[in-house]
Amino acid sequence: MFQKKKLGLLAAAATLALVAAGCGASDDTPTPDPTGTDTPAVDGPDELVLALVPSREDAALTESAKELEDFLTEEIGIPVRAEVTDSYAAAIVALRTNQAHIALLGPVGLAQAADQAGAVPVLQSIRRGVASYHTQWMTNDPETYCLDDVVEDNGLLYCNGTLEASEGPVGEEAIALIEPGTSVSFVSLGSASGYFYPATQWGEITGNDPINELDGHEAGGHDSSVLAVNSGDYPVGVSFDDARTIVLGDNPEVGENVVVFAYSSEIPNDGVVVGGDLPADLQQRITDALLAMSGDGELETDEDGRLTGEGSGGIFTLYRVYEIEGLQAVDLDAVDVARSVANNFGD
Repeated sequence: MFQKKKLGLLAAAATLALVAAGCGASDDTPTPDPTGTDTPAVDGPDELVLALVPSREDAALTESAKELEDFLTEEIGIPVRAEVTDSYAAAIVALRTNQAHIALLGPVGLAQAADQAGAVPVLQSIRRGVASYHTQWMTNDPETYCLDDVVEDNGLLYCNGTLEASEGPVGEEAIALIEPGTSVSFVSLGSASGYFYPATQWGEITGNDPINELDGHEAGGHDSSVLAVNSGDYPVGVSFDDARTIVLGDNPEVGENVVVFAYSSEIPNDGVVVGGDLPADLQQRITDALLAMSGDGELETDEDGRLTGEGSGGIFTLYRVYEIEGLQAVDLDAVDVARSVANNFGD
């Protein structure tokens, strides 16, 4: 369940949890192929640890991670173990201390992993055919934040042109109505769509300081932020677009209570970093293995071309982990933009 946690909104450092030990680097002896295939041996650690950060409260992440481990182990030729960390910051610490060698991170996390841990961003996720997304602003108070009629589509509510828009920003006149002191459900301090981008957007629109002038609370997950708005705990919340679908099945009242009223500007999708201390050929092998995974199998669609949530092969595993529909080479310019947004909030 959603837990209220008052943010010191980046005023104090969080305690960083490290992933489990036992994955230190080995000597330079080539690692034997544990799969019994003809995959050539490569210098590097005896085991590769992949750090994952949950984007929602979902035990299925652990199950999908096992399939991720198996596929990558066979492709790379070194055992891969997935570890679910409790935050982006913990994953970055794990990279910095060589307790993790690969991480799937949000756009701000990609920049921070490069800057703080010497990691190398290599890949970027694709969803809906594009490599960007946006924050959605949600409310249970449409009388205040909807400047036009609320409209319904597929059981979900929208206003201020958000239903028709495929990109942000949208509805910034409504964001301007969020007064200082308003209680807002953010996702987590390290989340681009769940904190950095929407907080920056509100600050730029209103001329106020989001760190000190919003009553921000950390939901812990995008689904939890939706539920916080649904329950009435907060009049306004943020999440990625459209996190409502994650919880709608078990919480049908979300379709009646939670209205999307604005979008942020576009945010580069999450992606993959590899440890900067890994040999270059191993970095490339990891990159190639993930690309092979994204090209293995298919995601099923209905007659209208919409994903059904079913599929097969490696791409279906990636979809179940983070709803990844494909992977491509990272856009370092987009990561630079994410870095500049995060820098608004200090170290």
